[in-house]
Amino acid sequence: MKSLAVAFILLAGAAVAEPAPVAIGLSAPLTGPDAAFGQGMRAGAEQAVADINRAGGIDGRRLSLMVADDAGDPKQGLAVARRFAAERVGLVVGPLNAAVAGAVVPVYAESDIVAVTPGIAWAPLTARGYWNVFRTGANEAGQSAVAGAYLAGHFAGRRIGLVHDKTTFGRGLVDGVARALKAAGQSEAAFETLARGDKDPSGLVARLKRAGVEVVYFGGLAAEAGVLLRAMREAGLSAPLVGSDGLLDRELSQNPAAEGTVMTLAPASPPLPRPPEARGVPAKPRAPELDAFAAQGYAAVEVLRAGIVGARSTQGRAVAAFLHGGQPVKTVLGSLAYDGRGDLKADPQRPAYTLQVWRRTPDGRLDYAGSSIDP
Repeated sequence: MKSLAVAFILLAGAAVAEPAPVAIGLSAPLTGPDAAFGQGMRAGAEQAVADINRAGGIDGRRLSLMVADDAGDPKQGLAVARRFAAERVGLVVGPLNAAVAGAVVPVYAESDIVAVTPGIAWAPLTARGYWNVFRTGANEAGQSAVAGAYLAGHFAGRRIGLVHDKTTFGRGLVDGVARALKAAGQSEAAFETLARGDKDPSGLVARLKRAGVEVVYFGGLAAEAGVLLRAMREAGLSAPLVGSDGLLDRELSQNPAAEGTVMTLAPASPPLPRPPEARGVPAKPRAPELDAFAAQGYAAVEVLRAGIVGARSTQGRAVAAFLHGGQPVKTVLGSLAYDGRGDLKADPQRPAYTLQVWRRTPDGRLDYAGSSIDP
């Protein structure tokens, strides 16, 4: 009996001595219209946590991922942020949506929480002076500049229509393109809106026709872009569409009217490292938006890990201070380095955005792979 008691005490002591895991929160739209992107982000973050833990964690401490659904809604995002603050989670991956980020970043800052946001291109996110927010990709100022240069060069002196989806993301893109056109000595012939979920843009298309537009820049996502394209073609408006990475969706590849549509895209994300149990097993094809945001979610965890290691602390302010120092961070997306605002430093070896066009392949499909064009 005595030996059993001693064994019990030793086991209890070992359990107490085991360091507590490092909690990382995940705020993502797991339901709602952006669920495909959010689920990709979650898959990447979960795999990164698993891979880091398999390699021994961080200084012997495991990572744990606290997953929360913000549904892409600012109110729900605030509820998630308050939950993380109450549970003293100091490190967060997310959110994914610009409107949610605009609402929650101040709450995170007040609660000493550092957030790494996958995929948010909204320029004001890092321009407001918050200490605690970082991106895994370039901001939309880069997308707008590339799209604006393309429009000004390829449609010089022609009538350009600008349309946004009334979201923070879409309006920011269109405003940026308008500024780029103005800097090039051009102005838009029409400035219109197409709200998310709107299935009848006939009035909008009629106004675009009356304005005589010869090309349309759309700030928004693939679903509304597809609706707009179909309505334009049905009305006899053959103007091509130019958009952002928001058009990266398999839905667009199934729309015949999308042929010739141009997108600004970040360089293709590399495939994630495969876990040991999956090696040798053929990978299942996945939607492009899931794969793209899986890499972003994976990289966001890698950035937080590097911040913890570099700062030798899990405290949000210490992690942020290290990342603001500009030390390169090795991630699945490549080497990332941050400036004092939380934006990525320019990498001359890796352009922030390229132009891709949806084209008909020999087998009849629409695809953008391998179809880059010059600005």
